[in-house]
Amino acid sequence: MKAIEVTGRIDSQGNLVLDEPIQGNTYPHQVRVIVLVPEQAETEEVDPDDTPVEEIKASLRRALQQAKTGQRLPLSQMWEGIDAE
Repeated sequence: MKAIEVTGRIDSQGNLVLDEPIQGNTYPHQVRVIVLVPEQAETEEVDPDDTPVEEIKASLRRALQQAKTGQRLPLSQMWEGIDAE
């Protein structure tokens, strides 16, 4: 048996909705699903440095578009004003 880890949510009708489609050639018509639901204490411990995936994707798309259109800064200019310790 092959394991595939994905994230998702359960909608108001009780259906499992995946965040991303599962990529692959072929899978059997029936699969086994184990749903892991975080405990209350786990959901309260949010890492402030944990940027949401959608926000990261949007930032990467903007950066790629800027690079394609020539909107770039020289590396030396990027470090201006940063105090390294």
